[in-house]
Amino acid sequence: MNKQDIIKTLNLEPHIEGGYFRETYRDAETIATSRVGGDRSLMTSIYYLLTDDRPLDYFHCNQSPIMHYFHGGSAITYHLITPEGEWQTFKLGMNIVQGEMSQLLVPSGYWKTAILEQGEYGLLGEAVAPGFDYRDMEVAKLEVLNQLFPQHRERLAAYIHPDRT
Repeated sequence: MNKQDIIKTLNLEPHIEGGYFRETYRDAETIATSRVGGDRSLMTSIYYLLTDDRPLDYFHCNQSPIMHYFHGGSAITYHLITPEGEWQTFKLGMNIVQGEMSQLLVPSGYWKTAILEQGEYGLLGEAVAPGFDYRDMEVAKLEVLNQLFPQHRERLAAYIHPDRT
């Protein structure tokens, strides 16, 4: 399979964070939250694809924890910034002997970016609980991250959406 086969077969569409996605599950049961709009689904799940022509998942932050599962293709590098400002790097892939992880939990409140550094595509699954809602996601603005994390100023711009710099 190639990236076009995956996009077509899984019926993926472009995502505002970068890459492609399709929601595959949204629990009908909800849970009350103190977030804007109140209730959220107990859990949601998506396919997420980064490709050589859309290789970057721009920095963003979610209010729910997200479990990322590697499905296939080339490994994907994740950079996280903790609420305390620690920069962490992980590689999601199947070469566990070389330190890659087949799943990665990104806790709520962490800023994250993901990059396909080589290969034609990397396919992931994500599970979010409470379920994903766009009102719970903030796509980074360069000036905001520079203020929050001045120690990372020199490397942030490469991972910020061009409309947010």
